Amino acid sequence: MPTGIIESLDHEARGITRLDGKTVFVEGALPGERVEFSSVRKKPTYELARITRLIRASSSRVPPRCAHFGVCGGCSMQHCDPAAQVAAKQRVLEDNLWHIGRLKPEEIFAPIHGNPWGYRHRARLSVRLVEKKGGMLVGFHEKRSSYIADMRECHTLPPALAKLLLPMRELFGALSIRERLPQVEVAVGERATVLVLRVLEPLSAADEMLTRDFAQRHGVHIHLQPRGPDSVVPFYPEKSGLLSYSLPDFDIELAFGPTEFTQVNPAINRVLVRRAMALLEVRRGERIFDMFCGLGNFSLPMARLGASVLGIEGSAALVRRAEENALKNGLGECAEFAVADLFKATPGSLSPLGPCAKMLIDPPREGAAELIKALAGEEDAGAEASLRPQRIVYVSCNPATLARDAAILIHQKGYRLLGAGVVNMFPQTSHVESIALFRC
Repeated sequence: MPTGIIESLDHEARGITRLDGKTVFVEGALPGERVEFSSVRKKPTYELARITRLIRASSSRVPPRCAHFGVCGGCSMQHCDPAAQVAAKQRVLEDNLWHIGRLKPEEIFAPIHGNPWGYRHRARLSVRLVEKKGGMLVGFHEKRSSYIADMRECHTLPPALAKLLLPMRELFGALSIRERLPQVEVAVGERATVLVLRVLEPLSAADEMLTRDFAQRHGVHIHLQPRGPDSVVPFYPEKSGLLSYSLPDFDIELAFGPTEFTQVNPAINRVLVRRAMALLEVRRGERIFDMFCGLGNFSLPMARLGASVLGIEGSAALVRRAEENALKNGLGECAEFAVADLFKATPGSLSPLGPCAKMLIDPPREGAAELIKALAGEEDAGAEASLRPQRIVYVSCNPATLARDAAILIHQKGYRLLGAGVVNMFPQTSHVESIALFRC
């Protein structure tokens, strides 16, 4: 069997080594380790492999907490010390900025990180009847598979929610529609936990009684989703209140629906919002745009600090929620919201918005290339109605698209990359969130 020394981790947390000039990605290996491995897939320029023997272990290797680690696809880094996870993600961010954008930040921000366990307040769990595995399965998919992991515990979910895994299996297995219930979406707020059952057929009277009893016994709210996300309705209690989370630094509480986007890690989100406000250097009276604003996670703190905020979002439902949140927090006069498809942004579509001093961009994984391209460059800075914010904070959930968009800002629009750093929103996984600051 070949052996190799692991140089670093890739974006999926696989160890990287070399064999006969070819890159080899070794599942479960950590930087600095010497491992024996066997290939599971060979390509002309790279190989995928798994460890057959650990010859020299890294000091960062720790025993995985979860019995399902290695099978369940929900985590990929439980064998790595949490501090080393953050360092590896910082390297992924820097590598992407350099290899994709040929960029180096003037400053590396201190990483944002916190409790590595029990943080996941949102999750989508698959449900399937598998008789040969004992009945109903409820959990994440197995690694690189359509099979559902036989989960009996999960340490990334809040403990109270993780304790429901086995009771949910029992409930779903008892329903008449057990083969027509493919998933359950869970959302935890500060005062309620909601389970959204994706039901492809109506519940029978007996099903309703069992589901209502489950909700009462476990203190959760049950919603039903017969079709798309817009079809979600409360089942029990019938007038189930909205979920919410708070941003205490800004005296703000944000309501959200159980299928509406929020950050999965509320503790890290609080620190992220605080960092974003500090980097923006929000000043009273200045006009700031919040692009991909969602339900107001960054918009309302800006408004609380005295800025005049315009939030833009592609989802009309989220814009309505942002407007409601602004009114409930007494910020309706200084925060306004509009619906627009920022993936189709052009200079012409942006010019009616008028100028702004600063901008926050928080796009999905696809990034914000069209929006970035539509901003004015140095040569356009004096043009009437051109949009060229002096300061941009970019919150990213994909280091590759951040690097691509940063390259446009630097090489084409004349901005400087003052700093960048990681946000460990998803501990135990390879997912890399980050925050970057640009100034012209």
